Amino acid sequence: MKQEDPEAVPQESTSAENEPGDRTPSSASESPRALDTAQREVEALKEQLLRKAAEFENYKRRMEGEFRSVIENASERLIIELLPVLDDFDRLLKSAREETSVEILRQGFELIATKLNKILALRGLHPFESTGKPFDVDYHDALLQIPRSDVPPNTVVEEVSRGYNLNDRVIRHAKVIVSKAEDGGTPAGPESGNGPMNRTPPTDTDA
Repeated sequence: MKQEDPEAVPQESTSAENEPGDRTPSSASESPRALDTAQREVEALKEQLLRKAAEFENYKRRMEGEFRSVIENASERLIIELLPVLDDFDRLLKSAREETSVEILRQGFELIATKLNKILALRGLHPFESTGKPFDVDYHDALLQIPRSDVPPNTVVEEVSRGYNLNDRVIRHAKVIVSKAEDGGTPAGPESGNGPMNRTPPTDTDA
């Protein structure tokens, strides 16, 4: 029968060393570092946003200043171009005090008007014809309608003030008088609600 060695030390089990509960978790130490990193990133993004906002505000002010400069320079150039026309008017008015011929004065005004229209045309301003054309709300303001038998209804029969295009865009509608059928009754005028700036011509049923 085999005898046990009294000096033998029992071997301890090493399975306990592999227990999960004995491990030190790394997440506890990593969480503060991750939070600190996130805070630094937020601060950096916030600083970047503030810097971009300041840059945009400076850009906005610079563009507004350049736009005002362009407008002022454009106005200055136009005024300089119109000064010779003012000189012509001054000379014509001076000669009108001495000249008795209406024909000469008329020719002088025509020359000035031609020069003025030429200057404005170079800037893109052009009048458009309305008399004899069908009424068009995109170009005309109807002051009133009058009965006419020699033209179709809703035809512009008189141009009170001319309309103008600037670079093919209407900047002022022509104020016109429009025809209607002769049996339409009393013409509708401003007193019936069809005064200036009324784009749509009055109808025959207007009171």
